[in-house]
Amino acid sequence: MTKLRGLAWDHRRCWGPLDASVGPYCANHPGLEIEWDRRSLYEFGEGAIDRVLGQYDLVVFDHPFIGEIASGRLMVPFDEHLTGEQRQVFERDTVGKSWQSYAREGRQWALPIDAACQVASFRPDLMAAYGDAPRSHGDVVDLGRRTRKDGKWLGLPLVPTDAMCLLLTLGDPQEEADDFISRDKVERAIGQLRELSDLSHPGSRQWNPIRCYDHMIANDDVVYVPFAFGYVNYASHSETPKLRFADAPTPGSAGALLGGAGIGVSAQSGNVQAAIDYALFLCSPDNQRGQYVSAGGQPGSLSAWQDKAVNATSGDFFADTLKTIQSSYLRPTHAGFITFFRETAPRVGAAIAGELSITELAAWINRRYRETRPSTKSVRSVA
Repeated sequence: MTKLRGLAWDHRRCWGPLDASVGPYCANHPGLEIEWDRRSLYEFGEGAIDRVLGQYDLVVFDHPFIGEIASGRLMVPFDEHLTGEQRQVFERDTVGKSWQSYAREGRQWALPIDAACQVASFRPDLMAAYGDAPRSHGDVVDLGRRTRKDGKWLGLPLVPTDAMCLLLTLGDPQEEADDFISRDKVERAIGQLRELSDLSHPGSRQWNPIRCYDHMIANDDVVYVPFAFGYVNYASHSETPKLRFADAPTPGSAGALLGGAGIGVSAQSGNVQAAIDYALFLCSPDNQRGQYVSAGGQPGSLSAWQDKAVNATSGDFFADTLKTIQSSYLRPTHAGFITFFRETAPRVGAAIAGELSITELAAWINRRYRETRPSTKSVRSVA
């Protein structure tokens, strides 16, 4: 008997299709047993990746960990386990830069099993009173002012992690520039976020996307959210009210921060080939637009996002946000970025709340980023 242990993050979007895959896959692979455990969304995005790889064969994780994974050789590269044809299929079938996000130092350390970025969302029954979804910051502010006159709100997840993600979406970061986000762009982005925060539900500072969406379907006071990581589960909810999702209200719907998840095989696994084969199955286009979606997953496969049947069962979640994710922003993936992100996030939240000056925030961001990134010379030599 071969046993694989995997670690997912604790939301149906992640564990739903993984749990659903176990029975059918093991039935087709006699002698194989698969068990999935779960960890929190915070641990998924900001926890320590090296501490779990000794316990699991497979881990679903956030792509910024790739720098640490590559530098420490913590996972098994997929390259030697992929045929040329398989690699071409994955490269063509990626959503936005999802495939690229799991590559570092010339190797592919994970497969994109899930894709997401910051998109807009709204209650269609409430939005009907206000017209079409906004397409620009000015449109969002105008909508926010009109909803306030009616005793309603915008929503904007503003816990520190999401505040930092918002700055990356609106700040036009430049990975290799002297300033990661220039002072004038920090000022513009924080100014916009303060304006949106003033029009957003008082609970927003305690919300991540899940808490925000849970509030929206349980209450009738939040009409529209301009930026939050999309969750297909709220669009395909079997009961009303459902949410609708839309492209981000940025110029060309571009620049929204790319999220999603990859699946990798621990370098400490004693069952590498079995884990690789299972990961390839989970991320295959046929599975991604089939059982993966029907079990509540949000696939990393472009063919799934474009599939008419998939969209018909998900309130057109994928079709309505595809433009945004195809032009989304891939944050840096070097070792050290997670540290930079974790230390900067609460400062961004404080700046949005008016508790930290923009000058102080900009100085911190650019100094700390320079301290945690590789030298320009080493970045270019790797590229």
